[in-house]
Amino acid sequence: MSCLSCRRFILISPLVLLMGLGLSGCGQRGPLYIPKDPAAANRATLPQTVFGRASAAPAARTTPPLPAPSLEPAIPDVQDIQ
Repeated sequence: MSCLSCRRFILISPLVLLMGLGLSGCGQRGPLYIPKDPAAANRATLPQTVFGRASAAPAARTTPPLPAPSLEPAIPDVQDIQ
């Protein structure tokens, strides 16, 4: 093998390996389909997953908002420090 073919082998081997891994996919078997069952109705779509739920209707807030923090610093009593 000449030096040129060694370099070519070193460059092409990882590319072929990455292409093989990419073509193998995630390992899920069977045909792709869009689920129609009721449980799938509440799942996020791909754009919602990637960009957040901005395109979906905002969810109703179930918990009350947290109270605003006090602006006064917490200074301990001088008498308590000894």
